[in-house]
This record gives sequence, C-alpha cells and structure tokens, in this order.
Amino acid sequence: MRWIMSPGLLSLVLGYTLSQFYRAFLAVLAPRLQAELGAGPEDLALSSGLWYIAFAAVQLPVGWALDRFGPRETVAALLGFGGAGGALVFALATAPWHIHVAMALLGIGCAPVMMGSFYIFARILPPASMSAAGGAVVGLGSLGNMLGAAPLVWTVGQLGWRETLVALAVVTLAVALTVFACVKNPAHPEGKLAPARLRDLLAVRELRLILPLLGVTYAASACIRGLWAGPYLAQVFGASDRLIGWVTLGMGLAMVTANLAVGRIVRIFGSDKRTSIANTLLLCLVLGTLALAPGASLPLSAMLLVMVCISDSSYSLIMSHGRVFIPQHLVGRGITFLNMISISGVGVMQFLSRPVYLAASGAHPPAAAYGYIFLFFLIPLAIGLVFYLFSPEDRHAGY
Repeated sequence: MRWIMSPGLLSLVLGYTLSQFYRAFLAVLAPRLQAELGAGPEDLALSSGLWYIAFAAVQLPVGWALDRFGPRETVAALLGFGGAGGALVFALATAPWHIHVAMALLGIGCAPVMMGSFYIFARILPPASMSAAGGAVVGLGSLGNMLGAAPLVWTVGQLGWRETLVALAVVTLAVALTVFACVKNPAHPEGKLAPARLRDLLAVRELRLILPLLGVTYAASACIRGLWAGPYLAQVFGASDRLIGWVTLGMGLAMVTANLAVGRIVRIFGSDKRTSIANTLLLCLVLGTLALAPGASLPLSAMLLVMVCISDSSYSLIMSHGRVFIPQHLVGRGITFLNMISISGVGVMQFLSRPVYLAASGAHPPAAAYGYIFLFFLIPLAIGLVFYLFSPEDRHAGY
C-alpha cells in the first residue's frame, strides 16, 4: 500500500487522527471538567452525542461537496473552520453548554476527513481493496485515541487543559492547511454518468439489511471509549486520572491493531461479511460479560474494555461491504450516506445512554448502574446482527 504514503493521503490520515482524538478525549478530561465547570457524566454524554449528531448531520452535504469540489477543498475548509474553531471554543469554556457548542463545531470540522480518504479509495482502488485500505487509514488514525489517553493526561498536567486545547486549535488549523496544499483530487470517471440522486441510493436493495448493523456497530466502542470508560472506572473502582489514561490508551491501541490487521483477517474469513459477523459476535460476548459482572474486578473490567475496542474494525468492514453495491455515479453521496448512518447511530446511542444512566444510577449502586449501560449497547447490536445475517454476500467474496 505505497499509495498511503503519498503526502495527500498522509495529511488526511493526520486529519483523521485529530477526528479520533476529538471524539475520545472527554473520557480523560471528565474529572477536571466536572470539578471546574460542573459538567457531570450526563452533561458530557450530551456533549459527546452532539459531536456525533453534528458530524452525521453534515454527511450528505459533505457527499455533495466531495462530488462537486473534491476532497481537497471540502476537508480543508471544514477542518479549518469547524475543527480549529471548536477547539478554541472548548478552551474558553466556562459552563457545560459551552462544551456542547464546542463539541458540535468539532463534529462538523471532523465530518469530511475520513470520507475524503474513502472517496479517493472508491475512485482509484478496486472494491476488493476497500476494507484493507479503509482499515489501514482507520488504524493509523486511531492513534488519535491513544493520544487522547495517557499522553493527554501528561500534557494537561504540564500545561493545563485550556492551554492544551489552544495548542490543539493551532495544530488542527495547520493540518487543514496541509490538506489544502497536498491533497490531489481524483479524476472523475470518463463518460456521461446518470444524475446523482439520493432517492436512487435509497433504492439500492442490497443495503437494506446492512444498514441496521452499520447503525449500531460503532456505537459501543465509540461511546464507551469516548465517555463511559472514564466515569465507570472512577466511580466503580476509584480509578485515578492516570489509571484511566492507561486503560483508555490500551483501548486505543486495540483499535489501531484491529484496524491495521483487518486486511489479513478478511483473507482468512473470505469476505467482509463473514469477518463482520465474527467481530460482532465477539463484541456481544464482551458486552454481555460487562453487563453481568460490571464490578467483578478492576483487571477483568480493564481487559474487557480493551476487548470492546477490538471490534472497532467492523466499521471499515461494513463500509467496504456496502460500498460494493453503490453505483459509480453515487460514490460521494453513497459513502457519506453510509457514514451518516454509522455516526448517527453513535450520536443517538450516546444521547439515549444519558437517561439510562440517570435512571439506573438513581435506583442502583454504581456497578449495577453501569451494568445497564453495557446492556443498553448490547441489545441493539444483537438485533442489528440478526438483520445482517441475511444481507447479500460481498460480490468480491473469496479474497
């Protein structure tokens, strides 16, 4: 995959690293934000959910912009204004609602970064290479999850959280400018293509049994790693900021490893679909164990939290599976539509996890309350898997 070493794609990977960082760093900052701004877990669940809802809300406009202008202009503009601007608003926050606004801006800024890469892959690579290519970018970009763990704890300890966010705003703007300077838009297909209409995309029958699992598969790892892991470890086991940072670092490392290995794993199972099924079954087992024994022991819970993030590769697998059925003239809107379904699911699940936590914590001790959180993520995942079992096989099965 020498193509991933090109300056343009490397700049997009840097952007995606920031995207992964911004969706995950609240778990580490949670104790400080509660102490200084009065932002409790329920407030941060709303903030985190707003990141995903804002991200999802602009996916279709992003798809139009990718088809109309290309990834260079689309990614640079949104990452520069939304990403850098959101980080700056976060740095200046004095109340929980300021965090809500900042996270929404960050979601908008990060919305086109991964799709810019996928758009290029869809134009220049054969369908059989999509899961490996997407997994490589997600794996490398997932280093942002690791940066949002123990390294962030150390940086905040040295500089302060506000100063750290100001520095991140500068870094984000620099990456946006690098994207504008380095990315080359792929050539459009030759010949006359049919108009790119969303209703034509919705009419693709093969996607209908894929979408339910796509809508929930990323929610468990994103929501638990991005928010609930920190409060869970702190409230149930009395874990310190430093320990939370190390556990979430392990979760980030699991994401990186799983996504970088996805190409080889697909060759073992023979298709994206079969690999996704195995991945989802493993995640269901892990969540079921956490739901049944949330307070058993700190080492067991830490190990299971890391295993939750092994399933993170399901995102690129199901995206690749769905991409096979998207007509060529709908590539931009198609991949952003699939991404919108995935990210919307995370946002909705994060929003709904808030009342689940409030109801459970009011009636149960902390361990049992978090058991309901893990069960909340397990149930829709199992339902989505049932639908997915009947989805059509990849047309490029048999790697």
